[in-house]
Amino acid sequence: MQTRYSRPLPPSTPAVPIPSVEPQRLYRQIADQLAQRIRAGSFGIGDRLPAERDLARQMGVSRPSVREALIALEVEGLVEVRTGSGVYVQARQARSPAVGTARDEWGPLELIRARQVVEGEVAAMAARQARRKDVSAMKQALQRMRDDAAAGVMPLQGDRDFHAAIAAACGNAVLAETVQSFWDSRRGPVFARLGGHFETAASWRKAVDEHEAVLAAIQAHEPEDARRCMQEHLDRAHARFSVSWRKVRSRS
Repeated sequence: MQTRYSRPLPPSTPAVPIPSVEPQRLYRQIADQLAQRIRAGSFGIGDRLPAERDLARQMGVSRPSVREALIALEVEGLVEVRTGSGVYVQARQARSPAVGTARDEWGPLELIRARQVVEGEVAAMAARQARRKDVSAMKQALQRMRDDAAAGVMPLQGDRDFHAAIAAACGNAVLAETVQSFWDSRRGPVFARLGGHFETAASWRKAVDEHEAVLAAIQAHEPEDARRCMQEHLDRAHARFSVSWRKVRSRS
């Protein structure tokens, strides 16, 4: 009888680990490209970078994404934003120690647009469902905003409490946690630095007025008005963070 032999198996090859690939935010990709150009000498120390609109056109991206990228580079010490003038390459010896931005931090301006969509609907729901205790919580938060703004203190806690109270009025835990997560994202280094340039006593007074309009619509149980007022508030917030660097001083 003829014996059949199977082909010998090749020696096992140890599996080669495949590094994970993490998706990058668009502004982070732009920041990395600009950082490479700075380090390669395309922009010299002390040079002013091209205007946002020019960088956006050259790179085929939006101006808000370029602005977010420039703020990230400032946090990392590669550039200096001079309000009323422009963005300049930072001298190496003057660069601050590497702070490092969270590479998965949401872009602030992109975040505001997402909030505009979600929180507009949340405000409309709150106008339909808010009870007396919900409106009372909104009023208390708004009063804290007024008091802090009048004292020259950034009314961040009152702002968070106000938006959280509106979300809580919807009776939906997912929406409540989503709104709070959105707001808490502004504590990231990129958003914090952006706020340092553009949030002023005058801008917060405008924001308080916009919150009052939202509250009035919710208290009147007018969903369409509540949605519109919330969307207008966040649209104006986006506009305040998007003003030209050269015009910032005239707004303070």
